Amino acid sequence: MSQRTWQHGGVTAATHTSLSPAFPTVPAPTQFPAPPDGADGVLDGLDPEQRAVATALHGPVCVLAGAGTGKTRAITHRIAYGVRAGILQPASVLAVTFTNRAAGEMRGRLRQLGAGGVQARTFHSAALRQLQYFWPRAVGGQMPRLLERKVQFVSESAARCRIRLDRNELRDVTSEIEWCKVTQTVPEDYPAAAAKSGRDVPRDPAETARIYAAYEQLKRERGMIDFEDVLLLTVGVLQERPDVAESVRSQYKHFVVDEYQDVSPLQQRLLDLWLGDRDSICVVGDASQTIYSFTGATPDYLLGFRTRHPDATVVKLVRDYRSTPQVVHLANGLLAQARGQAAQHRLELVSQREAGPEPAYAEYADEPAEAEGTARRIRELMDGGVRPSEIAVLYRVNAQSEIYEQALADAGVPYQLRGAERFFERPEVREAGLLLRGAARAGGTSEPGLDDADLPAQVRAVLSSRGWASEPPSGSGAVRDRWESLAALVRLSEDFVQARPAATLGDFVTELDERAGALHAPTVEGVTLASLHAAKGLEWDAVFLVGLTEGTMPITYAKTDEQIEEERRLLYVGVTRARFHLGLSWALSRSPGGRGGRRPSRFLDGLRPGSTPRGAAGRPSTSRGGVERVPSARKKRGPVHCRVCGRTLSEAGEIKLMRCEDCPSDLDEALYERLREWRVAQAKALGQPAYCVFTDKTLLAIAEVRPMDASGLAVIAGVGARKLDKYGADVLALCRGEELASGAGEEAVAEEPEK
Repeated sequence: MSQRTWQHGGVTAATHTSLSPAFPTVPAPTQFPAPPDGADGVLDGLDPEQRAVATALHGPVCVLAGAGTGKTRAITHRIAYGVRAGILQPASVLAVTFTNRAAGEMRGRLRQLGAGGVQARTFHSAALRQLQYFWPRAVGGQMPRLLERKVQFVSESAARCRIRLDRNELRDVTSEIEWCKVTQTVPEDYPAAAAKSGRDVPRDPAETARIYAAYEQLKRERGMIDFEDVLLLTVGVLQERPDVAESVRSQYKHFVVDEYQDVSPLQQRLLDLWLGDRDSICVVGDASQTIYSFTGATPDYLLGFRTRHPDATVVKLVRDYRSTPQVVHLANGLLAQARGQAAQHRLELVSQREAGPEPAYAEYADEPAEAEGTARRIRELMDGGVRPSEIAVLYRVNAQSEIYEQALADAGVPYQLRGAERFFERPEVREAGLLLRGAARAGGTSEPGLDDADLPAQVRAVLSSRGWASEPPSGSGAVRDRWESLAALVRLSEDFVQARPAATLGDFVTELDERAGALHAPTVEGVTLASLHAAKGLEWDAVFLVGLTEGTMPITYAKTDEQIEEERRLLYVGVTRARFHLGLSWALSRSPGGRGGRRPSRFLDGLRPGSTPRGAAGRPSTSRGGVERVPSARKKRGPVHCRVCGRTLSEAGEIKLMRCEDCPSDLDEALYERLREWRVAQAKALGQPAYCVFTDKTLLAIAEVRPMDASGLAVIAGVGARKLDKYGADVLALCRGEELASGAGEEAVAEEPEK
């Protein structure tokens, strides 16, 4: 294989084939169980369908697994049973999935089941290892360097084509290039392929094709390959070198593919080459959870598996162990209205849990009211015993997060954004690991009197030198993020010693290393804010699905029937993330005082009380019976206008500042600093983060407006009635340049955090 065939791996285009609400803070000691005794012990605790999966070890196997039905449990026990029974050799099994997190979880479970020698990897990881190993033999010389981030190369390629791209356009073109490569579309074919697939292209396809061609040329000139090239080149090597293909097939004789509904044509082609003429493959998936078609994923291979393998064993997993009957009923109802090929293969879930509360529907006057109402309900759940880390707010697009970040901060609710840097890759966590390893080698900590202390005390002593303290710092910036990471390690040590009372610091360091390898991060205590796509594969006790209006769910650019159905599946994924509490909400207008012409999502027709399914006889009911209608506390204010240029504001951050982001600021810097110092003192007295008093943007708005009375302060976003009553006198005194009385605000120590 020559280096001139790097582009597309020298291959041609492929064709498609048709509980209670609260949980204990400390996990049960079963977190680190001993491996089961013997092969039969692996089968203990499996339901009949899961056991059928675990014992189906020969020939092709297709597992259709609904959400929450224990698919990972079934396939890991299948592999472990085969290994423990002597039917499968650990080194001959390759289990592939789509994310490092899922692969890490699979490796961890296999290790606990006594099958630690099995390879569990992503498609890219497995292909990269093979490519690195076989490159000298198949191609010769040194393998090209891996380009980890495409954006800079795409930007340079666009400049070569004399095309200017802003940051958002750059991201869109990069996504188009990735789609081309996983669907094996060459640059000159992109315009026709995009049109044929009904793809909503971000810019002129001819321009994108030119940038794509320049990008491929630039990589060749620099001796670089990207992640998609890893799969393409591995396919090319296996296709052109039968000796290499035979080496791989002699190593791996049995394959397991998780999330099979998400495979792309390129991944399926690689899988076919791994298999050769054999059929020892087990695939697991759910067509109703196909939500990544924009990346090239297709459920066609899952749905057509029995056509390609007529003698396949097919097992359906429909017992839902995650969600209450009320949540499952809503999920089933959502899919009952679906159309298309995937809908014909939908699974009717059956909840195995006790009854819980009915899903709560809420209609709000505007988006700020929706965010504030959601934050209020979250605070109520927390007061009832639900941990913040067991609550999630899920939205369709990431741009919706800001208003919820603001509302949670105003309500004093800690939160974390899904999609941040991986836990064990954070600098402070890596540094802490080095310190703990050094202390373990030295036989303990250097702190006097701690040599005989329990494991958590030793961990606290080591981490205290790097910023951990028993109380969190004020504020929500980098210092707080660092503390949260270290606090998560402390909590993990406490969980670890609960399961293994005799564990040493060295044992804990070993556990951290294994978790880092498995990308199994401990939970940070905070409500999760995430897009529906980012929530795939996760679950929480309580889930709030927000912004469920036409134009957002389904998204406005979903035009075709299949695109609409994928939006329905995306909402289905969101619903099935909830174990116990489920809230669904929408707002009739974007801003306070708006016209209120929005409609709830069509997907809720026939499900929310008082509505009629689309397509039913007669007009959909406009009754709101059973749906809580919550007016905006700010409705009387009317539209918010920029106080500099007069433009009507719509973005949450601009509404908070009461001006356009790019309009000149009339900031009183001295007042702003006084307000910040006052906020620090208040937060310290309350024992809460500073943002629970007022957020930075609220302080900026106050320092720019400089209100002189309560009515002027009340119109600033973020200053609700409770905060006006609680902090108004102090803030107005500061705005008037007055000195606060000595000890002002000290009575706050005795107050409860604001709800």
